[in-house]
Amino acid sequence: MLEMLMQWYRRRFSDPEAIALLVILLAGFCILFFFSGLLAPLLMALVIAYLLEWPTARLQRIGCSRSFAATLVLMMFVGILLVMAFVVMPVAWQQGINLIRDMPGMLNKLSDFAATLPRRYPALMDAGIIDAMAENMRSRMLTMGDSVVKYSLASLVGLLTLAVYLVLVPLMVFFLVKDKEQLLNAVRRILPRNRGLAGQVWKEMNQQITNYIRGKVLEMVVVGVATWIGFILFGLNYSLLLAVLVGFSVLIPYIGAFVVTIPVVGVALFQFGLGTEFWSCFAVYLIIQGLDGNLLVPVLFSEAVNLHPLVIILSVIIFGGLWGFWGVFFAIPLATLIKAVIHAWPDSPAIEE
Repeated sequence: MLEMLMQWYRRRFSDPEAIALLVILLAGFCILFFFSGLLAPLLMALVIAYLLEWPTARLQRIGCSRSFAATLVLMMFVGILLVMAFVVMPVAWQQGINLIRDMPGMLNKLSDFAATLPRRYPALMDAGIIDAMAENMRSRMLTMGDSVVKYSLASLVGLLTLAVYLVLVPLMVFFLVKDKEQLLNAVRRILPRNRGLAGQVWKEMNQQITNYIRGKVLEMVVVGVATWIGFILFGLNYSLLLAVLVGFSVLIPYIGAFVVTIPVVGVALFQFGLGTEFWSCFAVYLIIQGLDGNLLVPVLFSEAVNLHPLVIILSVIIFGGLWGFWGVFFAIPLATLIKAVIHAWPDSPAIEE
């Protein structure tokens, strides 16, 4: 048994470049695991820098300097965020307040509908179970309301942190985009010398992360706008709020689409009932989800999502548990990184004594 382990070790770790790659991966994992909270502004800045690198490089190709291109692109990006903050978010926020206010009426209507089920299906439904479920839902709604109030009070404490982020993150994005080559050279100087294998993996992953971030943002915008237009055509209440939720749901593959369907169905059912409008609206929503999963995602992530759905779901659960939101956001790139490392890892023939 010991001899088998020694042979496996010689095959997998006889190459110095493999050892260097392992050291880099372990160091990166430890830094993210122990300092993810402190590095949150840097991670946010890195994501935005990846997103803004493409238009900056295009401006450079037409003759603009790197500093001017980075400044212009960052100003345009901040302008778009300001439009979102002062036009879209206030409407979505107000619709969210209205939805919370209408929750008790929706729950009462659901309880009245559930109370009729034992009479319709006496062999399948029991009135006691229905009452217990309704009471449980009411208590959960009250608990949720208390939690929202407590979170709102706690969020006041985080306003200072948010203000600091609003200043630090744009500055870090500007310098990450403007001084990209200088920063990369500085990182290379502290890495091990035998990093040929690590450079090969990084070159592949750098392009995939760039395509993934750009494609994910584009997918959020396309799915959110298409859903909003569909809901507007049917006159669905809280259409902008639900469209924003649907757009953000694409950050979590498979799980997000399932979770966000619950409020969409609940609002449509409360407004339209089990009529033609409800089924038509729900069909349009399913068509948008189907086009997203079967047309938009393969076009945007033809290489990045070359993973089995079970692997993607497990990646979301594992990395989300380790690093929260950022683990969920980078679940697919991290899974792709593991796959790339496994494929690139050297497999030297066994050394014969």
